[in-house]
Formats: sequence, C-alpha cells, structure tokens
Amino acid sequence: MKSYEYIIIFGGVLLILAQMPSFHSLRHINLVSLVLCLSYSACATAGSIYTGHTHKQEEKEYLVLGNTEDQAFGIFNAIAIIATTYGNGIIPEIQATLAPPVKGKMFKGLCICYSVLSVTFFSVAVSGYWAFGNQAQGQILSNFIVNGKALLPKWFIFMTNAFVIIQLVAVGLVFLQPTNEVLERTLADPRSGRFSVRNVIPRVISRSLSIVVSTTIAAILPFFGDINAFIGAFGFLPLDFVLPVIFFNLTFKPSKWSLIFWVNATIAVVFSMLCVIATLAALRQIVLDAKTYKLFAGV
Repeated sequence: MKSYEYIIIFGGVLLILAQMPSFHSLRHINLVSLVLCLSYSACATAGSIYTGHTHKQEEKEYLVLGNTEDQAFGIFNAIAIIATTYGNGIIPEIQATLAPPVKGKMFKGLCICYSVLSVTFFSVAVSGYWAFGNQAQGQILSNFIVNGKALLPKWFIFMTNAFVIIQLVAVGLVFLQPTNEVLERTLADPRSGRFSVRNVIPRVISRSLSIVVSTTIAAILPFFGDINAFIGAFGFLPLDFVLPVIFFNLTFKPSKWSLIFWVNATIAVVFSMLCVIATLAALRQIVLDAKTYKLFAGV
C-alpha cells in the first residue's frame, strides 16, 4: 500500500475519533498510544536486527552522504527533527498545568514521556542504522521492502504498519485538541450543554474540516522528515529552549550580575540563532525534495 493511502486511512479513522470532546476523554487513548508506540518500536527494532543478520547487503556503508554543504545543513535538519521528537513532552507539561498539583503531575508525566522516547527512538535508530547503514530511510519500515520484495514476513510488516497508523491516530487526537478548544470557544455556546445540538453540530463541522484539509495536504505532499524538521525548528526549539528562559528572567527577575541571568540569556541567544539556521535548513531540504517528489507520491 502506498504512503498516501495509509495517510487517507489514518485521516478517516481520525475523523471519527476526533469528535471526543475534551482532553480528559482522551486519557484511555493516551494509554493505548503508549502501548502501540512500544509495540511498533519493538517490531521495527526486531525487524532491523533480523534483516541485518539474514540479508547482509555488501554495499552497506556508514559514511555520511553528500558534500560539505549538504552535511552541514543535514546537521541542523537532524537537530530540528530531534527537537520535534523530544519536544512532544510539552503536551503533557501544558496539560499538567491545568489542574493542581502542577509540579508533581508535570514531573511524573515528563519522566514517563522521556523514558519512552529514549527507549523507543534510540533502539529504532541504532538498530536501523546498523542494519541498513546510510541507506536507512526516514521511515525505517520502508527498508523492509526492496524492489517489491519483502525482507520480512508480510504479516509482520502489515502488523507493524497497523500499529503505526493506530498510534498516529491517538497522537493526532492529542495534538488536535488544543486547536479544537480554541475553535470551539468561538463557535460553541457556553449556555448550552456539551452534547446539545447547538454545540455538537459546530464541533463536528469544524473538526471534520480541519482533518480533511490536513489529511489532503499530507497525502499530496508526503515530506514526513522535512515537515518534522520545519516544525522542530520553527516551533519546538523556541518553545522548549528560548521562551522558558526568557520567561524565567522576566518573571523572577534575577540580578543582571548573577550567573543564572547570563546562562539564561546565552541559552536564549544561541537557540534563537539555531532556530533561524535550522528553519532555513528545513526549507532548503523541502525545496530539494520537491524536485523529486510527485503529487500523491507512493513513497
């Protein structure tokens, strides 16, 4: 099945589940998402190890591809993608601030979040790069099929892809919810019940339209790694590294002669520069990939 077909299926399922009214109603879906994330990461790791042992490619290399310019921009692209990956912790952090006790819930949520991220992403990255070298693709599952031939049992590949699609639905629900809340403050009537006709109809229409539009764009332009890099550079880097230290200095007003003030100021300046460079690197990569992609490309 082609990538855009997976995206359309994902969008259809998300369209149905997106009608859940609040963050609190997603708590069980978050748990399912955690289990699925661990499951498909374990499958990807096991598949890479199996493939690396049973299908030893002679041409496998670990050299970094590209000229000096490509490698330099690639470094900033990678930093931005890592920021997107580990910046996901901002969601439980924001959610934890909605009700007391803030510090305890936030700390527990972030500990679980970064523990899962470290285990899953490092295991997949290390095993995938070991198995396929510099031919490892942004979606490591794509390496399990070469010239139409599956290197693993087809049922295993199908199961792993199913885990990914279902987990992405859960992630999509969580990330859409803040946007839904903002839209519904404008469209909803607080004097009517949550499940009244007056509030249900605008909710269904607004959420459905947002998912249809985003799914269509994702299917047309499947720049998965590039979009991750752009979001990380433009969104997560300033959100995680620039704004917190600025707000700390503005809120607690440490002395301008103190170490903490200048450490925070240095972090803000360095990561602001990194945001600009990484954003340009991500846009450059999107332009380069646009020369080889086609609409609804089956990548």
